[in-house]
Amino acid sequence: MEIMQTENRVIVSGCGPVGAVTALALVKKGIPVTLIEQLPDAAEDQRAATIHTPTVEMLADLGLEKEMFSDAPSGGMAAPLFHFRDRATGELVAVFDINLLKGEVPYPYVVQWEQYKLVHAALPHIRASGLGEVRFSSKLIGLSQTEDHVEATVGNEAGETEKLRARYLIGTDGGSSTVRRLAEIAFEGFTWPERFIKIGTSFDFGATGQGLCTRNYFFDPDEWLNLFKVKGYGPPGIWRGVLPVPESESDEEALSMENIQRRLQRIYQKSGDYEIPYYALYAVHQRVAQTFNKGRILLAGDCAHVNNPIGGMGMNGGIHDAVNLTEKLADVWFGRADANVLDRYTRQRRTAQIDYVQAQTIENKRKLEERDPAVRRKHLDDLRRTSEDVTLHKKFLYRSSLIDSLTSANAVE
Repeated sequence: MEIMQTENRVIVSGCGPVGAVTALALVKKGIPVTLIEQLPDAAEDQRAATIHTPTVEMLADLGLEKEMFSDAPSGGMAAPLFHFRDRATGELVAVFDINLLKGEVPYPYVVQWEQYKLVHAALPHIRASGLGEVRFSSKLIGLSQTEDHVEATVGNEAGETEKLRARYLIGTDGGSSTVRRLAEIAFEGFTWPERFIKIGTSFDFGATGQGLCTRNYFFDPDEWLNLFKVKGYGPPGIWRGVLPVPESESDEEALSMENIQRRLQRIYQKSGDYEIPYYALYAVHQRVAQTFNKGRILLAGDCAHVNNPIGGMGMNGGIHDAVNLTEKLADVWFGRADANVLDRYTRQRRTAQIDYVQAQTIENKRKLEERDPAVRRKHLDDLRRTSEDVTLHKKFLYRSSLIDSLTSANAVE
């Protein structure tokens, strides 16, 4: 086993969007980074895609504005509007417009930009910095720390192992995090009894005359729906539907083409089958790590917290972690702050998760699936009134866009 003695760096474990942003932010601050990923390349998975307005600003500040707003398929789509609809009646309940925040925020819209495109945009900047090393096919299999360094045991596809030393290691390796497990950090919360299914289709729901915008939320006590559009690999783009799968339906039933087509035909009945480039079934959790820092081991993104995807808050919260953490770590690195400032990172970002993201995403799900007709009607009426009152409309946008979450968390001492 080879032991690499270089210690003057940070290891980032996991090359998803949060890992890529963390590594980019660190090299921008002059801190050497080794980014490791067990896969042979950055995964082109079809998970998160919504970049909320404060996150757009963060990515632009990191030098990714050109890539994010590229007209090419690798770029994103600005989307200021989102709709709430009653699926049973087809009623358009409320329209929210982030353009109302123009003059108050630099980017008054979300950007629909698939997470794998963000990763592929960040990697060239990391490599070009001269401070960033990216290692694929490098699986973390062991982890220990002392008072002054972290030692990571990494294996490759050939079965060879080596030890990498660093001053800090940041886990950004997802909800089933190896870093969190090896650091023995509890992951507190629960798992929803039902699963979610995500289905992508190249069929253009925007051309069906239903008046859909780029982001649509459908209330339905039997089968709620989130329906969003992304660029995909180019025209006509991809529409992505997220729907619940009840406990009574087996994985095999849910993933059968018959049931996938049935779910799409219920969105819009058309002749012939839908073309489906991808689909996936997954368990859904609401969990937060007991701490986001343990000595020289730090957690960010899904490694530190997971939530249901209704509202598009998971990846955004992870990127907010990355920006907060790298600012504090740079202060420690260059002697501007004591290491206990990393305790404040945990306090701030756990507050953002527990008080905002966890609470909001649980509330989002429960309202979409509300079964009591009277309670459901009241919620729809309240939502409409909120959208029609400018003050309430803006207040809703500040919360749903995670602006309030950032402001409140950053005030925590």
